[in-house]
Amino acid sequence: MDWKLELVILPISDVDRAKSFYVDKVGFHLDHDQRVNEQLRFVQLTPPGSACSIAFGEGIPAGEPGSVKGLQMVVSDAHAARQELIDRGLDVADVVEQAWGSFIYFSDPDGNAWAVQQLPSRS
Repeated sequence: MDWKLELVILPISDVDRAKSFYVDKVGFHLDHDQRVNEQLRFVQLTPPGSACSIAFGEGIPAGEPGSVKGLQMVVSDAHAARQELIDRGLDVADVVEQAWGSFIYFSDPDGNAWAVQQLPSRS
């Protein structure tokens, strides 16, 4: 049996601001933005090439905005990923080289923290 992680709920304070950040600055695909009723709005976004999406909205219990730390995406080229984020207007620090990969880091407007890793070459 496969066990697939396909959706992570993010706690955010402003749905439209978070949606704009992840679509315009980070480049995620907008899958859904549905107002189910007056109390429930569901927004789902997916990073390019990913099988796992993020979701947030109104009426979705997820914890304190900005409390999620350590989300991680993997890319084939950390330097190119950093440049793409910079080109989209995101403030991203330099690539950090470690024995276990190259990393860039960013946070969303609420402080939910992301790492982007390029895996080391396997010889």
